[in-house]
Amino acid sequence: MIETAGLRRVYLPRRGRLRRRPTEATEKVALDSLTLRVEAGETHGLLGPNGAGKTTLARILATVLTPTSGTASVNGHDVSREPARVRRDVGIVFGGDRGLYGRLTARQNLRFWGAVAGLPRETANQRTEALLDRLGLADRATDRVETFSRGMKQRLHLARGLIADPTVVILDEPTTGMDPVGTREFRELIKDLRADGKTLLITTHDMVEAEELCDRVSLIDRGKLLFTESPQNIGRFLTGHEGIEFRLRDDAGELAAQLKADLAVMAGVTAVESADGLWRVQTSRDALGPVLSYLASHDLSEIATRKPTLEQVYLHFVGDRGLKV
Repeated sequence: MIETAGLRRVYLPRRGRLRRRPTEATEKVALDSLTLRVEAGETHGLLGPNGAGKTTLARILATVLTPTSGTASVNGHDVSREPARVRRDVGIVFGGDRGLYGRLTARQNLRFWGAVAGLPRETANQRTEALLDRLGLADRATDRVETFSRGMKQRLHLARGLIADPTVVILDEPTTGMDPVGTREFRELIKDLRADGKTLLITTHDMVEAEELCDRVSLIDRGKLLFTESPQNIGRFLTGHEGIEFRLRDDAGELAAQLKADLAVMAGVTAVESADGLWRVQTSRDALGPVLSYLASHDLSEIATRKPTLEQVYLHFVGDRGLKV
């Protein structure tokens, strides 16, 4: 449904009267020979730190930007040669206030975007009412958008992206800035779209979001594709590492402090963390046996080994730049 081949996008600095002609050294490469494939009906996560090129790719697929070189297509239609045709298949959902008119009501916003999409008035009105009801905005349909909360605006953004009934929906960091309740509700709406058979491309650096929603994830950094894999199989990229999780019967006092100190200096242990009584130890495969033997000699309520998580793979490749968990 979505294909890119050797996709490259370069930004040149704006020329001012006192600026010299841009040179190769002053160019910013946002996408660097990116080749990606997203299957029909798939929910695909695009991960990466800030500035990795995620939003640039989303804008190219939505025909807002043109590639510098390479190709990109949606449903078999090239974004450069057939932009009008691509727009019929793509709905784009950006975060924040972009694309919403605060002085208009929710109903007026959707009817306007239905008209922009070329829908007949009756069709636009019918879809507007259906989407307001589906997304829980029917009781606020006549309120100005400037009075909406962040979560309500995101729901309206999603409705705007769906007004033309697109085959592909691109969501650019859809839950950024939302509170936990709004985030959970919005993710449920995305799951409903997945059940409807929509092809979803979600750009995010939220690991929980990616693991919960996506069939596959692609990690990009500095415009380059590092890998594409399912969240369940992501641990193969850290084949030499293992994770251990355990709980103490008493996670307070000297025992917890002693365990943390001892584990931190053991050969092969790369990380020791604890939160809400759950301890996580990251270790090399060779050190797994000695670490388990050490832990077994203490009073634990539970212990288990775990494959590396998506979060740990992310940190391994790009560090903690832009990571949200």
